Amino acid sequence: MTKPTDNPADPFKKALAEATKTMADDPEMTVTYSVDPAGMTKDGVRLPQVSRRMTRDEVMLARGTADAFAMRRKYHDDTVAAKYAPTGNLAREIYEAMEIARAEAVGARAMPGTAVNIAHKIGHEADRKGYGQITQAADAPLAVAAGYLVRHLATGQALPAAADNVMNLWRGFIEEQAGGTLEGIGEALADQAAFARLARKMISDLGYGDQLGDDPDMDDMDDSADDQAQEDEDSPESAGDEQQQEEDAEASPERSQEDQQDQSQAQVTMEDSADMEQGDEAELPEGEAPLEPPPPAPYSDADPLYSVYSTEFDEEIRAEDLAEAAELERLRAYLDQQLEPLKGAVSRLANKLQRRLQAQQNRSWLFDLEEGTLDAGRLARVVANPTTPLSFKQEKDTEFRDTCVTLLLDNSGSMRGRPISIAAICADVLARTLERCSVKVEILGFTTRAWKGGQSREKWLASGRSQQPGRLNDLRHIIYKGADAPWRRSRANLGLMMKEGLLKENIDGEALEWAHRRLAGRREARKILMVISDGAPVDDSTLSVNPASYLEKHLRDVIAMVEKRRLVELIAIGIGHDVTRYYNRAVTITDVEQLAGAMTEQLAGLFDSDPRKLARTLGMRKLG
Repeated sequence: MTKPTDNPADPFKKALAEATKTMADDPEMTVTYSVDPAGMTKDGVRLPQVSRRMTRDEVMLARGTADAFAMRRKYHDDTVAAKYAPTGNLAREIYEAMEIARAEAVGARAMPGTAVNIAHKIGHEADRKGYGQITQAADAPLAVAAGYLVRHLATGQALPAAADNVMNLWRGFIEEQAGGTLEGIGEALADQAAFARLARKMISDLGYGDQLGDDPDMDDMDDSADDQAQEDEDSPESAGDEQQQEEDAEASPERSQEDQQDQSQAQVTMEDSADMEQGDEAELPEGEAPLEPPPPAPYSDADPLYSVYSTEFDEEIRAEDLAEAAELERLRAYLDQQLEPLKGAVSRLANKLQRRLQAQQNRSWLFDLEEGTLDAGRLARVVANPTTPLSFKQEKDTEFRDTCVTLLLDNSGSMRGRPISIAAICADVLARTLERCSVKVEILGFTTRAWKGGQSREKWLASGRSQQPGRLNDLRHIIYKGADAPWRRSRANLGLMMKEGLLKENIDGEALEWAHRRLAGRREARKILMVISDGAPVDDSTLSVNPASYLEKHLRDVIAMVEKRRLVELIAIGIGHDVTRYYNRAVTITDVEQLAGAMTEQLAGLFDSDPRKLARTLGMRKLG
């Protein structure tokens, strides 16, 4: 008899775990359920939690996720995948999405019942990411669309509506560029190595062949050739040839001398020719040399060698220009709803920061002066001893009264989900708090306009693919709130960060230089720039045709320039990423939930008058 306290979902969860092990053909695999995102490791899988209510959506999502992981475990070989994996980030994403779709499609052919469950999982994920509302291909991830197309072609089954929308946005482009390659999917589906070669060919057709790296099949041929060459060298015939060459050299020293004389004569002839050319140049009629055009101004003040292929398609845009007012209000309401449990904690930290600032404001007096306002609190000394001079006081200007703070938020794709939500709400609360204390606040964001290089890359491809073209993507720098704009007019703008398709690549160096340039031109006496990021600068299009450290070096150069000029106080917060290797004043948090506390402590430390506490707050440390 079932006890009243038993969870009615336990029998289902146990049965699903056993079925997953059986389908994966791995009886030792562990299966757990968690509210954390689903995932798979070498030892087991983590499935979505199923509550006591056991709603249909919960059950179908758990079954679809379990079936998908089981198919990957059974039909996917990590060794083969690693052998053919491309080196470039975007190419690797396309490759992995296609391989996941292959494994699930093979499983669906062998066990047709899994196709319905996996389709439900795909639909749930696509709806959660807002794929159904995307209207332009540039806002949809190409890798995801490629995976959807492979699954559709391999199984012949329709995709859920939101996933189908993303696939169709890219389908015309993919079939136009790689239609011939796609025809071989059916034959290569069951062979992972053959399919990996097909995926690499498709990636090359799409214009990302420069991200593939070396051909692993050619490496195997080279290894075989090296082995054969080594065997030839070790053979008796090879040893006899070397001995014969040594005997010839000893027997004919005259021949070696003749060869040396021929080489010397040839060298003299070349030198004479060079002298004749120089003489001809010397005999040219004298005249004024043509004026050389001045070199172009360097794009970056921090590094004159940093180049940009084209700035024609870059944009600096206000948040309200990227979405309609009604959409911004809807996104802002969604942001508030998502972070309702967190707002109380953030508000308490903001109130703590405000009390600390106002306490400094209330205590900012200079005492025991010879002139100023009479200090009534010290009149008792005069009464007790009439020879004691009167004491005066003067109000001292607080350091934060004439201050501007800029919050520069990483709007890259890796911030999608909870990190960008918490960053947005923290910026919201801090802006309101500092505004109450007469501190100007500016909120900026940085990303790119496209995933795959955008119009800049298209222009580069059309003009012949010059070597090392520099930054090769279209920048998008967003102004969520200007320093002089009142908060009530900018409140809805932060909802834009919830817009699906906004978050793409991150080119931190140029964004930091842009924010510094804006802040340095302000009239306030004190300027503070806080950067919030979760990773190193990454742009697949740029890094695929430039040195691997191209963007990272520029970021370091910009940071060095900002810290050397000392016009702006620079601090940084890294979310799960050690930014202390870039910024001298930085803190790294291991959990995004710590962001609110880190931001308030950093700002409070900057305004603290105790130098030791200031050094302690701004020192290189790690939270969590």
